[in-house]
Amino acid sequence: MAEFTGKNILVLGGSRGIGAAIVRRFANAGAKVAFTFAGSKAAADALAAETGAEAIRTDSADREGLLATVAGRGALDVLVANAGTLVLGDPLTIDGDAIDRMIAINVNAPYHAAVEAARKMPDNGRIIVIGSVNGDVMPFAGGAAYALTKSAVQGMVRGLARDFGARGITVNSIQPGPVDTDMNPADGPMAGTMHGFMAIKRHVRSDEVAEVVREPVAHVRRA
Repeated sequence: MAEFTGKNILVLGGSRGIGAAIVRRFANAGAKVAFTFAGSKAAADALAAETGAEAIRTDSADREGLLATVAGRGALDVLVANAGTLVLGDPLTIDGDAIDRMIAINVNAPYHAAVEAARKMPDNGRIIVIGSVNGDVMPFAGGAAYALTKSAVQGMVRGLARDFGARGITVNSIQPGPVDTDMNPADGPMAGTMHGFMAIKRHVRSDEVAEVVREPVAHVRRA
C-alpha cells in the first residue's frame, strides 16, 4: 500500500497498544513514521524493526525534551498524541506527584507538542489526540483526576482547532471506550464492571482505533 507515501508522521507514545497499531497502520501505507517511547525499549526496537519506523526515546513529561523531538522531525504532516498514563484511586490518599505527572503527560504534552508541530506544519495538516470516553463520563469511583485530564483535552482541541483553522489544520480528539491493551486488558479485573455500562459489551481493538485515526489523515491527501 502507498496511501500515505511521502507523509511525515510522528506518533507520541507509539511502542505498545494503540500507538503501535497507529504506527503499523501508517508505516504499512508508505508514510515516513517516527514514534516516541519512554520505558518500553524492547517493544520499541521490535516495532521499529518490523515497520521501518524510527523509535525515539522521549519522556512526554519532559517538556523541553518533547519539544526538541517534535522540532527535530521537521515539517510534520501529521502529529498523533497518544502517550498517556492512568492513575486511579481515592483522591484523599492518592499520591499528588503521580497526579501531577499524569496531567503533564495527558494534558501538557499534547498541547505543547501540537503548538510546536504547528510552527512548521504545512497547510491542511492533521493533529490528533487520543482522548477517552471518560472525558464525557466517569462511571466509577477513583477516576476523577484521569477524567480531568481527558476533559481538558476536549477544550484544548476545540481551542487549537480555532487557532490553526485558517491554515486548514484540523485538531481532533478520538475518544474510545475500553481498549484491549496492556493498561486495560479485555480479560482484566475491571472488564466486567466497564462492560456493565456499555451497550456493546466488548473492548475495542487497537487496530480499530488506528483506523479511526487514519480517516482524517486520508482526507488531507484530497485537500
